Order: sequence, then structure tokens, then C-alpha cells
Amino acid sequence: MGRADLDKQPRQVAAMFDGVAQKYDRTNTLLSLGQDRRWRRHMVAALSLEPGHKVLDVAAGTAVSTQELAATGAWAVAADFSLGMLQAGRAKRGSLPMAAADALALPFEDATFDALTISFGLRNVVDPERALTEFARVVRPGGQLLVCEFSRPYLPMRWGYRFYLRQVLPRVAKRFGSNPEAYTYLSESISDWPDQKQLARKIAGCGWTEVAWRNMTFGVVALHHALRTD
Repeated sequence: MGRADLDKQPRQVAAMFDGVAQKYDRTNTLLSLGQDRRWRRHMVAALSLEPGHKVLDVAAGTAVSTQELAATGAWAVAADFSLGMLQAGRAKRGSLPMAAADALALPFEDATFDALTISFGLRNVVDPERALTEFARVVRPGGQLLVCEFSRPYLPMRWGYRFYLRQVLPRVAKRFGSNPEAYTYLSESISDWPDQKQLARKIAGCGWTEVAWRNMTFGVVALHHALRTD
């Protein structure tokens, strides 16, 4: 793939994820130095879900995060536009409901869910603002949004983080991943992504209110939480 200018066609991005699906979970844990598990725990805790809540997990991949959402007693649905990812998830987590779905046109009625999550997926959507507006459509008034995404680390960490993204991550992916070019895309798309304040402004302009974020791992990842406008 070429440079990640955030204008990738959905079919290209879906095909890229199809190609990494079988080793996706293992490679993510390796590249994040095991932090991905902690990020998911904090994501689930931030929602304070209860049994009976309905949650849509967009860009769910192999449904690792969906499984943890469902462990709260909530009814959690995994949605992704990569059929390869969903097939890999079905093989491991077949009891979870899954749906092939484009974040820009979700196949659900208005106000269906109490909460919606998207982890490390908003970066890959061709039109993030349109996706955020679509998320607001399927969440009930007063419901929750949680975006877990790579972000801008604290200043002392930035040089080392850039070095890791540009030099270390592609080499590790080449050694252990099934499609090294996908992780070159990952590195470039992270570098091009808005920082915490910019993303918060985007969310607030798309039908969400009370937008707040929490940095994790020195700001390498941020959780953005918001409520559906009444």
C-alpha cells in the first residue's frame, strides 16, 4: 500500500484487513507490548455497562473487544466490513452475534443501541465525521460513544514513539505478521491522525455532547467518551 493519507477506498482497506486476519490478535499483542489487553479493560470499564444493555462494537475485527463487552452481561454485537476478520472471529468466538457492516451505513434502525464502541478503527474510515454521525443515528438519545484510538503522546515520549512507528514496528511486523505492508499503513495512518483535542472537536460536531478523553500509555492511546445528544 502507498502512504496512508486517510483517503483509502473501503475495498482496499477491507482487503488489507482480510489479509492479516489469521495472525491479527497475536501480532497486535506483540506490537503493543501487551498493552492492548489493558486498553480493552479500560475501554469496557469506561462504559459502566449493565446486563441488558445493547452495545455495538464497530470495526470489531475478530471480536476480541466484543467478547469483553459481552462479559459485562450486555448484549454486544461485533460489526466489521472485513469478512476475513469476521470469519477469523467466528472460528474463535462463534457464540457472539456478528454483522458485516460499513461504518458509514450501519444496517441497524435508529436508536437501537445503548452504547457504541470503535477501537482503532475510526482512523481507517474514509469519512470519520460521517461515521460519527452514523454512530449517533443508531444510539439512543443519552446513550454512550467510546472511541479508543491511537493519539498524540506526551512531548517527552514523541521522538521515541515516532522512531518506534517508523523503524521498529515495520520490522517486527515483517518478522511476525502475515502482511507487513498493512503495518506500514498502520504506522503512517497513526502519524497522520488528529490529536486528542482535534478528535474531541470532530466528535462534538457530529451529534455528541459531553465529550471527554483519557490518555493511556503516556498518550499513545486515548479513550474519547461522549453522550448522544437528546
